[in-house]
Amino acid sequence: MSTDGWSTHAIELGPDRVVKRFGGTGREQFDREWRALTLLYTHLPGLAATPRESDPAASAPTIVMSRLNGTPLRGRALDERQVKAFADATTALHNALPPTVLAELPLRPGHQGELFAHLRTWSAVEGRHDSGRVSRSKEAGLAWLARSDMETSKLAVPMVFGPGDGNLANYLWDGSRVRVVDFEDSGRSDRAFELAEITEHVSSWVGPPLDVSSFLAHFDLTAAEASRLRDCRRLLALVWLFLLSFDDPENPRNPPGTAERQADRLLDLLD
Repeated sequence: MSTDGWSTHAIELGPDRVVKRFGGTGREQFDREWRALTLLYTHLPGLAATPRESDPAASAPTIVMSRLNGTPLRGRALDERQVKAFADATTALHNALPPTVLAELPLRPGHQGELFAHLRTWSAVEGRHDSGRVSRSKEAGLAWLARSDMETSKLAVPMVFGPGDGNLANYLWDGSRVRVVDFEDSGRSDRAFELAEITEHVSSWVGPPLDVSSFLAHFDLTAAEASRLRDCRRLLALVWLFLLSFDDPENPRNPPGTAERQADRLLDLLD
């Protein structure tokens, strides 16, 4: 999840190719996307689009890639076969890069340290949707965060390649497998954080909800990862609560009442 604002991208869809132009503050996103596409094509071709050409010197840096067929998982009820395919694609993505290659990647944006910094800033700002429920949930989440050792503890979990965006719209079902698009926030991460990125993304429950228990059952987590996953889900849920509370009621990104529902989701995770 990138929380640094929204860059202006232009996407052109052709019969067999996609042209993506990165405007605004998108140069770093261009770099991350092109790097991810080329690395995935080298080490695990077929999971993501094939990179064809790039123009980093253009006023809006441009990537040309193959077009993947498929229907986004967002907004649809997934059966058991699709949930398994989703988990299989996620596992393949996490393990796609050799350890020596992965070690050279920078941390993905929106990593844990960045989220802590954002929350310190946001906690002093009143949201547009700070009803009683939302405010109480924020307070409970920040109190939990202050008690947790997430910020100071050393990670005892292996690193993975993280796509950096849990939006289910980035996962395409083609009838037999799931493939992945959008790597502009990708980088080095860990499995628990990336799974929390998916399960706590607003796309996993606004509309037909993702069966989180079924999805997570496909991952053989270590005890350290399972503990970290619980904390990461709470952290990501708290971040989403703040983001949704800042949503402009004149130009809402989500249905009315989403912030209040998120408040309840966070309290359930804290229980």
